[in-house]
Amino acid sequence: MGVALGVLSAPFLVALIAWAAAALWFDGPARRSLAGFLAALFAVLAIAALLRVRPVWRGLLAFAVLFGGVALWWSSIPPRNDRDWYDDVRVTPTAELHGDLLTVHGVRNFTYRSETDWDVHWETRTYDLSKLTGLDLFMSYWGSPTIAHTIMSWEFAEGPPLAVSIETRKEKGEQYSAVRGFFRQYELYYVVADERDLIALRTNQRGEEVFLYRLRTPPERARRLLLSYVEAFNDLAATPRWYNAFSTNCTTTISTHIQHIVARDGGPAPVWDWRLYLNGRLDELLWEQGIVNNSMPFPAFRAASDVTQRARAAGDGPGFSERIREGLPSRPPFLAVPSGK
Repeated sequence: MGVALGVLSAPFLVALIAWAAAALWFDGPARRSLAGFLAALFAVLAIAALLRVRPVWRGLLAFAVLFGGVALWWSSIPPRNDRDWYDDVRVTPTAELHGDLLTVHGVRNFTYRSETDWDVHWETRTYDLSKLTGLDLFMSYWGSPTIAHTIMSWEFAEGPPLAVSIETRKEKGEQYSAVRGFFRQYELYYVVADERDLIALRTNQRGEEVFLYRLRTPPERARRLLLSYVEAFNDLAATPRWYNAFSTNCTTTISTHIQHIVARDGGPAPVWDWRLYLNGRLDELLWEQGIVNNSMPFPAFRAASDVTQRARAAGDGPGFSERIREGLPSRPPFLAVPSGK
């Protein structure tokens, strides 16, 4: 029994050792030699505690103390808002609501000559929430078909849509790393922007493939979701938070906002699905649930939702949002929102 338990627990303990050593390496002292020494020292001491200290329970206790110390230190690392940020994430967006009028400060509307060469332009825009007509989802692919970047966008009867992309906030000299994204390397950032800025940057400068999905979300619920986002980025302006590639990324954060709205409406809890994490297949999940237009087979629907070429053709010209929506599958009929919510 003891041997079997040891065999079963070994992968879990190895994973804990690997995570703690990596946390010391990535988030430890700026001196790489010292960070490497601490990571190696932890791994040696942890393995020694598990293999050499007897009885076994004492070895596990020693390991728990070592691991707990690293976890406690790691969880206490504070995020900051005062770093030397790249220009495209330098402004922290904020907003205030007066009746139906939402005024947003720090709306990004850059013009890009390349991914790293741009004309800086931040705007203050006012949106009439009584004119909100629907909610859309962009999915952008840059490599693996199983991973995508997701962007929410709110449409209005008058004026341009408002797009929000949940991303990492990078300091000058930093580049995004998928591995580093699991540690305390990047602060969380809401890019509040014109669609042309966010989407044309991806299609025209980064060479990504972008799909646009019109969601079955009633304007009342879309409004509450937008105000949930506003509350979140207003909070970030005062109290920064860490980005995490697993638990606090572009898709899981959207899911958290939606869960709060559905719970407030008294609806059923959203069903967990692996496609929330391997989110390149999120569109398939939305099609299965009827959140997008599923009146046609999924392959045909997905092909019709590809806006890459239309975005490249629209470029920096006028009417970007209207041009990329030409020929899209129609928005499904809205479902009723519970009354009194």
